[in-house]
Formats: sequence, C-alpha cells, structure tokens
Amino acid sequence: MTRSLTPRPLTPEAFAPFGEVLDASGQPDRIINAGLCGRFHDRARLDFGAETGGRAGISIFDAVPRALPYEFALVERHPEGSQAFLPMTMSPFLVIVARDEDGVPGRPVAFLTAPGQGINLHRGTWHGVLTPLAAPGLFAVVDRIGASPNLQEYSYDDSWTVLAP
Repeated sequence: MTRSLTPRPLTPEAFAPFGEVLDASGQPDRIINAGLCGRFHDRARLDFGAETGGRAGISIFDAVPRALPYEFALVERHPEGSQAFLPMTMSPFLVIVARDEDGVPGRPVAFLTAPGQGINLHRGTWHGVLTPLAAPGLFAVVDRIGASPNLQEYSYDDSWTVLAP
C-alpha cells in the first residue's frame, strides 16, 4: 500500500519543529564590507555532539536528481549532530521530515524549497535522503564529523509517494 503526501512550500514557521530555513529573505541584519555586503547573521543552531568528541565539517554531496511523484520508504536521523544542506545551485529540492514518536518516525511531512533556500536539521530529526529535483544535485553539507556512530535508518512498512504540488 502506498500513501501519498503533497509537498508544501518551505517556510520558517512550518519547518521550525524540524530545524531552520536558511535563506537571505528580508533585510540583512548588518551591512558589512564597506556597505557592499548584507549579512544575514546566525541563521542556524549548529550542534555537533561536542560531548562525544564531534566537530563541524563541510562536505560536498553530489546526489542523483529525482522527479515527482517520488516514492520512498527510508528515512534516517543523526542523533549526534545537526545537519545543514546548502544547495550549490538555484534549483529547488524536496525535504521530507517526520517527528519522533517513541524512537521511530511518525507521519512524514514534505516541503519543497524555493530557489536559494537551504535547511538545517536539528539533531535527531528524522528525514528523507537528499532529494534534488534537477541536475546537478550539488550541496555543501555542514554536519558532525566524529568517531562515534551518527546514523540511524528506518524503513516504513508501506512506502509513501510525494505528489507534484
């Protein structure tokens, strides 16, 4: 049995239970570089599990683009650190998240980013795999680097399909 979701636009308010939206909307917090650059200051709460020896790292991901409708069953989470996805193109991507319900993900929610938006997932947030909707699927990813395990995966018994909006 396949269940369906319709993605909604990614907004800071709707995404707040899962993390932060990273974009340059609104007015900059500061003007720097002799007035030639707007700084949108401190937009995400980064958490890298320092108590277990973690540190921040920046990696480059090159994900295969998908198309809507998109079917999935696998989600994952990172219990030792937050994870930020910063697209290196202006193409939108699909974000799938779910609240934790006693150690397993609940009903997923799908968001569709606008061009220029990235996300920062809070530590322990269940989420789908990186899902660009256009090539190239290049992302800078800021997450925890460390020796202890930081990945938990879960497969729903029945798959979900994200429909086109």
